[in-house]
Amino acid sequence: MAANEAHWTREEVEATVADYLHMLTLELAGQTYNKTEHRKNLIGKLRGRNEGAVERKHQNISAILVAHGWPYISGYKPLGNFQTLLAEVVADRIAHDDGFDRAAESATAQPAVAPLISATKGLMVDAPKLSQTARVPIADYVVNGRKGIKRDYLDREARNISLGKAGEEFVVEYERKRLHEAGMKRLADRVDHVSQTQGDGLGYDVLSFDASGRELFIEVKTTAFGKDTPFFISKSEVDFSRSFPQHFHLYRLFEFRKSPRMFDLRGPVDRNCHLDPLSFIGRFS
Repeated sequence: MAANEAHWTREEVEATVADYLHMLTLELAGQTYNKTEHRKNLIGKLRGRNEGAVERKHQNISAILVAHGWPYISGYKPLGNFQTLLAEVVADRIAHDDGFDRAAESATAQPAVAPLISATKGLMVDAPKLSQTARVPIADYVVNGRKGIKRDYLDREARNISLGKAGEEFVVEYERKRLHEAGMKRLADRVDHVSQTQGDGLGYDVLSFDASGRELFIEVKTTAFGKDTPFFISKSEVDFSRSFPQHFHLYRLFEFRKSPRMFDLRGPVDRNCHLDPLSFIGRFS
């Protein structure tokens, strides 16, 4: 059996996880790094693994981080079907990595400001594909004889009022500009940041309109992390999406601090993503 097809040893897994988390910690701290240099250095520590094998392992690590609700390197799209050993090493490493914890905590709490929008083209992208396979709860993986380590980085980010408000302001500007570009200035002037003008708790954040003048009720969820990052949503917001399926839109902003883009989940939220019934976390895998 070729080395790239063989099971990865603990030493290889630990080296790969350490390298990935080093890159991620640098990214969270706002520091630059060279993926190519990291990959070449890592391959030298492995048993004949090629770049494709390392890429897939990095994607597996992203999937594990997403399942935990932790930040991940968006350049490594999450890929499931990973080794139990890999899940154990990732959780154990993060449990004892104070540098990662400090960088992640700082990144989730950092204030944010809505960037200017020069044009709407390219800002709206396709939503992640909804996995049709059953999700294996990451907590089912036992780490050193105990259940998975709890680090609520996404909960911390969801409580970042500055980030949430900046994301909503970005969407208000996007909707006004989108309608202006379509020649609908009168509708553009009626776009309303309702969570600010009428108060939070309506079930959506922004009132806008489609080309026919129909109202759009837009709930905004913002993250500084990758496209596949899960998001928190309240029961009232889920219920509202079910009550107004023809009007409700959830705009998911991602990579907000670097290169903000978003996708649109239309209609009932539970039709577009898997909902964790205990905490109402929307997932795509």
